Parts: sequence; C-alpha cells; structure tokens
Amino acid sequence: MAINHKGDVSVILEMQHRTPGNLRAFVQVIMRSIKTGKSSDVRFSSTEKVEIVPLFTKKMEFSYMDKEDFVFCDPETYEMVNVNPEIVGDAKNYLVENGQATVTFIEERVVMIEIPASVILTVADAPEGIKGDSANNVQKPITLETGISIQAPLFIKTGEKIKVDTRTAKYMERA
Repeated sequence: MAINHKGDVSVILEMQHRTPGNLRAFVQVIMRSIKTGKSSDVRFSSTEKVEIVPLFTKKMEFSYMDKEDFVFCDPETYEMVNVNPEIVGDAKNYLVENGQATVTFIEERVVMIEIPASVILTVADAPEGIKGDSANNVQKPITLETGISIQAPLFIKTGEKIKVDTRTAKYMERA
C-alpha cells in the first residue's frame, strides 16, 4: 500500500494495529518515502484519515546490469525499466538473467521489487566434503552464481542446480 503523508508519497513496509489497555487504539507503520528513500516510523490515531495512492504491479524479467542499475524487461511489450540498487535491496542475491520478479510502480516510478519465495541457482563453487563427516546432517559453505554464499549438504557439487529459499537464504533441494 502507498499513502500520501505530509505531501510526500510513501510505501508502507510494515503495519500494526495496537490497542493498549488504557489508551485509544492507534496504527503503527514503517514507511519509506518515494522522494528521499528514507524509512520512518509513524503513528496514526484510529480516527485519522489518509489518502491512498494507487499502486500498479507488473511481472517482469531481470535482463542485465547497466553500470549500477538493474534493468528489467516486460516480457509482453519488451519495455525496459532501470531500477536503482537501493530499491532492489537483498533481492540482488537471487537475480539471474531472465529471472522473474514482480515490479511495483507508483506513477511510472519503480518503488519495490519482489522475487519468488524460491529460485533455482547454479552452484559456482562447492569445496569437497571431508570423508567421515556425515554423522549428523553436516553442511558446508557453497558459493552460488550470483555471488551469495549459503550452507548446503556435503553431496552438493560445483555446477549443480539447487533450489534456494529467498526469504531465509537456505538450501531447499536439488533442482
């Protein structure tokens, strides 16, 4: 959701409705300003009105890096959109060429990137497991094609494709 707050459009990142025992109910939100990119913690009373700004989401594919920007392509219209690294955030660890993402726009401006809950990545470097190290689900650090390092079982080898949970950065299974 996005709202107009003090003349600035902000995206709501988190929201909680609270009703303390001896006080009136209020809504606590963490929101990020579109203009400045800064996050703030704001408290609204339950009777306060806010102006909701319409959001537009579109399924897009990651194409390539343009200097520091990430370039996404609409698979239907082939329209290209440059996205700044601060908006992409930790999703950069899971973006591969032609990888799917949901891009959220406010007035033709990208405000948020969402990636699937799990992605399939290729193992770039996986050191050999040590013999006799298989007593209790032993894990080893591996490096994936995007440069991120995660823990995986000893049997994973370089060049294999694995499924990774993007929310926890954990190995799920072979792909």
